[in-house]
Amino acid sequence: MQAQTKDPDLYSVIDADNVAWLHFNKRDSSANVLSAAVLEAFYAELLRLTEMAPRGLVLLSDKANGFIAGADVHEFARLENRDQALAAIQRGQEVFDRLAALPFPSVALIHGFCLGGGLEMALACRYRIARDDAATRLGLPEVRLGIHPGFGGSARLVPLVGAPRAMDLMLSGRSIDARRARGMGIVDYALPERHLQEAARRLILEPPPPRRATRLQRLSNHPWARPALASLFRRQVGKKARPEHYPAPYALIDLWREHGDDPRAMMHAEAESVADLIVNPTAQNLIRAFQLQEALKALGRDSSFRPRHVHVVGAGIMGGDIAAWCALRGMQVTLSDQSPERIAPAIKRAAALFKAKLKRPQPIQAAMDRLMPDHRGLGVARADVVIEAIFEDAQAKRELYRRIEPQMQSHALLATNTSSLPLQQLREGLQRPGRLIGLHFFNPVAKMQLVEIVRDEHSDETCVSQAIGFTRRIDRLPLPVSSTPGFLINRILMPYLLEAVELETEGIPASEIDRQALAFGMPMGPIKLADTVGLDICLHVAEILSVHLETDVPQRLRDLVARGRLGRKSGHGFYRYNKGKAVKQKLPRGYQSDAGIMDRMLLRLLNEVVACLREGVVADTDQLDAGMIYGTGFAPFRGGPCHYIRSIGADILYQKLQAFEQSHGRRFRPDTGWDEMAGFTRRDQETEHPC
Repeated sequence: MQAQTKDPDLYSVIDADNVAWLHFNKRDSSANVLSAAVLEAFYAELLRLTEMAPRGLVLLSDKANGFIAGADVHEFARLENRDQALAAIQRGQEVFDRLAALPFPSVALIHGFCLGGGLEMALACRYRIARDDAATRLGLPEVRLGIHPGFGGSARLVPLVGAPRAMDLMLSGRSIDARRARGMGIVDYALPERHLQEAARRLILEPPPPRRATRLQRLSNHPWARPALASLFRRQVGKKARPEHYPAPYALIDLWREHGDDPRAMMHAEAESVADLIVNPTAQNLIRAFQLQEALKALGRDSSFRPRHVHVVGAGIMGGDIAAWCALRGMQVTLSDQSPERIAPAIKRAAALFKAKLKRPQPIQAAMDRLMPDHRGLGVARADVVIEAIFEDAQAKRELYRRIEPQMQSHALLATNTSSLPLQQLREGLQRPGRLIGLHFFNPVAKMQLVEIVRDEHSDETCVSQAIGFTRRIDRLPLPVSSTPGFLINRILMPYLLEAVELETEGIPASEIDRQALAFGMPMGPIKLADTVGLDICLHVAEILSVHLETDVPQRLRDLVARGRLGRKSGHGFYRYNKGKAVKQKLPRGYQSDAGIMDRMLLRLLNEVVACLREGVVADTDQLDAGMIYGTGFAPFRGGPCHYIRSIGADILYQKLQAFEQSHGRRFRPDTGWDEMAGFTRRDQETEHPC
């Protein structure tokens, strides 16, 4: 092969068969993303190759982690107005149109991540080949950033695979593996690594007719079919996203219904729609949430800790599910408890998780082989990470540590999954007290991305770094927090839940309390959340935190627990449950809702946010916002609670707190940190750009 050109972000090579191989390798980046500079370099290379007239073009990536991860999200955040956004989107469409119009065959050779603009680029090629392994993921996740495909993705995908499949992929934002993409018709072949380049060469040298949609798939895009399908899509989206919170999927449905059978009109409408959406506060806040997530991921990027064996003590719901997740992510795991019978339910749950996530028999069996029941605790001596996940009793935990510490390897990390106990209470008697770190997972482990990394002034910084590195190795988001009661998430969430209980005690229907929380953007109402967590657990944490927060625990919560009404797990809490689903009573006829319900719950939450910042529970407002978004689901389209305070105005919220203190008592007393938060707000307002 002979290199023909070299750009800092991409280069092409012409081989002996006159096939051009265009390599993407974005400088100073761990992944390929489509920045404006990359797109311009790509366009210039397409023009040059068109003049050279090779037999065909293969697009591939030199990055180990994937093809192209999408457009450069950081550039989205810097757009100042709609005109800039529209120009950027239209330029992307022009580049991909040039790719689609090449006078010779083109092949996208996909491995790893092929998302957003990366998949839109692949769709503009004549053929697509994907590497068949677990790391390859294809998708159009733009709705998660508050927009939808804008570089021609919807205009090309719907005619290729039909409206139901295409719209499901775009409206959900989910990603799929190579085999699923092959079955849907998105890629032409899903092949092992060793066959990829030869298959691409064959497609260039002996090009078959491009794939065409089936007759039924084409009918789904017919003008007569689109209105009915569009109504169905809106109902499906409406089950998960409200249009006032997340307008992007509804905008995509509307433009497809209007222009689905006219590719050029669809492209034009696509660009106009994304330009409108991307400067909307929803998209800007979702982009902010994405950047916060990336910042948490970066915390473990430089860690040299490479754990292979994890030992979990305690096979209850949390311990068993932590063990299963670690095995799913490739770790060798031993799981201990007092007897094999106590471990068996955890193994059964793990099998269900592996089946749901891995689909195929061979990977499922491999994951099961990595998870070993170990009631004698022999795995402690071999483990790189030992996680304690027994019941919340400080003395029981200390006794366990005294037994297992002498068996541990010198480099091994000792971690506790405690949800509320300070490390200072737990490390007494340890030979190396600084070795104990908190790894606080959230339930359900397989869905909740955040893990609180709990440390204090006595924590060994090497062990803290190991805990962060381990968290990233199992594909979770590490959030360093100080070891104060409740840490960050539970501490902020508890006043919010307790105020919901106060409201219910005052006679506000539970369903109305939850409705207002959902209308604000919370993923679940606080009453239903308390029932789901378990009222006994809520009471236990509330009693611990009430002393530190100087607040009272509602008697209503104590009474329900005393009567055995523990929530969903007992079939009755604030709600009754039928087959695990809450039975909600209808509101009384003529019921008048009180607009202050959500204010009361939210202001107690925000007041605790300010207190946590003042006390240094987390490093800064960005980490707090990230923790609340990914640890509680706090309305992502609002950008996090600190961002919300700034957008509303700290002075306004402070005055509301003062009014509530006058009418409802000291639990609404504003924290002394509000003055500093007001200063943050004023500085932000002075420097924010027009968008």
